[in-house]
Amino acid sequence: MGAVELLEARGLWLLAGLAPLIVLYILKIRRQRVRVSSTWLWTAAQRDLLAKQPFRRLVAELPLLLQILALAALAVALARPASRGGKIAGDHVAIVIDTSASMGTASGPSGATRMTEAQRAAADAIASLEPGADALVIEGAKEARVVSPLERDLRHLRAAVEQLAVREVEGDLAPAVALAADRLRTLGGRRRIVVVTDGALAHPAPLAAAGMDVQVVTVGEARDNAAIVRVDVRSGTDAVTHRDQAQVFAMIENYAARPRDAFVTLTIDGRDEPAASRRLLVPPNDKAPVVLTFEPRREDEGLGLRLQIAPGDALPLDDVAYGRVPGGHKMPVTLASTAARSWFERALASDPDVDLQTITAAQLATVNVDPEALVIVEGACPPGIPGHDVVVVAPPPGPCFGIDVGGAVEQPQLTSWEAGDPRLRFLTLDGVHVARATPLLAPGGGASLVRAGTATLVADASIPGRTATLIGFDVGDSDWPLRASFVLFVRNIVELAKLHRAQGGAGPVRTGDPLRVAVPDGVAEVRVEGPGMPDHEVSARGGFAVVPAVERAGVYRVRWTAPHVGQVALVANLTSERESDVRPGSVAVEPGAAAGDARPRRNADAHHEWGVWVAIAAAFFLAFDVWWLTRRPRRSLVPTADRDQPARAA
Repeated sequence: MGAVELLEARGLWLLAGLAPLIVLYILKIRRQRVRVSSTWLWTAAQRDLLAKQPFRRLVAELPLLLQILALAALAVALARPASRGGKIAGDHVAIVIDTSASMGTASGPSGATRMTEAQRAAADAIASLEPGADALVIEGAKEARVVSPLERDLRHLRAAVEQLAVREVEGDLAPAVALAADRLRTLGGRRRIVVVTDGALAHPAPLAAAGMDVQVVTVGEARDNAAIVRVDVRSGTDAVTHRDQAQVFAMIENYAARPRDAFVTLTIDGRDEPAASRRLLVPPNDKAPVVLTFEPRREDEGLGLRLQIAPGDALPLDDVAYGRVPGGHKMPVTLASTAARSWFERALASDPDVDLQTITAAQLATVNVDPEALVIVEGACPPGIPGHDVVVVAPPPGPCFGIDVGGAVEQPQLTSWEAGDPRLRFLTLDGVHVARATPLLAPGGGASLVRAGTATLVADASIPGRTATLIGFDVGDSDWPLRASFVLFVRNIVELAKLHRAQGGAGPVRTGDPLRVAVPDGVAEVRVEGPGMPDHEVSARGGFAVVPAVERAGVYRVRWTAPHVGQVALVANLTSERESDVRPGSVAVEPGAAAGDARPRRNADAHHEWGVWVAIAAAFFLAFDVWWLTRRPRRSLVPTADRDQPARAA
């Protein structure tokens, strides 16, 4: 038999009943006065009658010992004692271990993490395999990965478990369980999946593995935690000095039953002193926003920002978030038009927060354009458009950004538009008349922004890392520029481009996702470096470079040297509300997914519970106590007549 543990230690509170039990045995009984003929038989109790204290000396009587043993055994039974050392029933076993960010939560004062407990539980499961059984180890975080293939060598399996580490990503065990079921499905015999997790999952969908036993081993104890669950960086203007100002918005969530007093500090890469800080009181089980501002220097633009809450808590990974120092409050906008007069130019020139550059469509390939600029092209759809966000107005018939532009139609009537899209918020297109338009064949209903019946006149042509908007008519062929909604539309596009510019070339990125960064047209290769990632080369194609999934939060830098030198900073954050909720949770198993009992349990088959046997022992002690107190006195073996006769002398 291995180590013994208590699954419900709260049951030991029953031991508190020992105190009143002992008090009952040492408390004196209130006696009645009775007249007797002689006190010779009561000499032994004389001192007790004369004592002034309400208690007497404790005597180790057999009923007391039996009742103490019965009470202690009952308390232990309620605590559910279990011993390791049994065998996991199964010819083929898949051990799925959760390695998401919440597994880095400290389990106690010793500093051990839930990952350490999970590795210990997995090692116990490996040691409990039946003779001749084989197993494989699968890591489950945001993506599933086979750590050790199916084998019988226990040393290799244990080594695979020991090399696992916590990843700064959200947890999703469904792909890992599906992978385990797929690996075991072709095998004969008994198949079993053991899942080791803390229950803090970003995607808590029921685990399903048809025809197989799925057992859940939960690790970790309840801990208080606070986390940065959202961060946003924008540029603005100081209301007093009218100088450029960086504004950092953050949301702090407290997962505890008591308020959390925290200091929020903002620092810039390469500086020791904080750029801004603030003290914040977060209510229990609630969120609190915080805004930190500072005036960046020109050389600070593009540098990384680090936002941290202190003091630290059980999960340090979510106490830190990252951002990027935004550029100036003026948004660089490049307008490439084939028309002599442009309504977009008028609307942009009247905006004091726009730095406008006007060129022709043919100059897009030769003129240097800010890689973070908003580019508006009128009357053309060049294959390679620099900058970041793109708006194409009145493109010619043919393909443009993956959307087919059809032939011209006369007098289309606007019927509906997507008011929830950020480009169309706060505006209405009622009463807008269009003389001529070219319908857009938008793939999917979500790509259609403005419609004229069943035809799409404004479409979303965004691709990963770049927001693109196609307008299928020349705004000069309509009365839209004469209405306030046109100015609001241009303003919305500029504000959205500002937000993307502040977030970097890839936009907001979660850890575990790939980084898609827009680079100048003609760049074929970039170099990438970041936290935990050595400097390496990544290919670029079609104005984009894709960095494989990053698993650590922080600032990543992408550099290129041809056709000209440039760089951009990218930011990846955890910021997950579910992953930061490290309170005890349960993992559901889809009904009917397992052949046997698939309910989540705290321990796998390698644990044998002894509570029933301990409860039987408690019942035995109580029964023996009842028999002892109700038994009949044993009769004397000496005859009564002989007892009454005095002993004769020899």
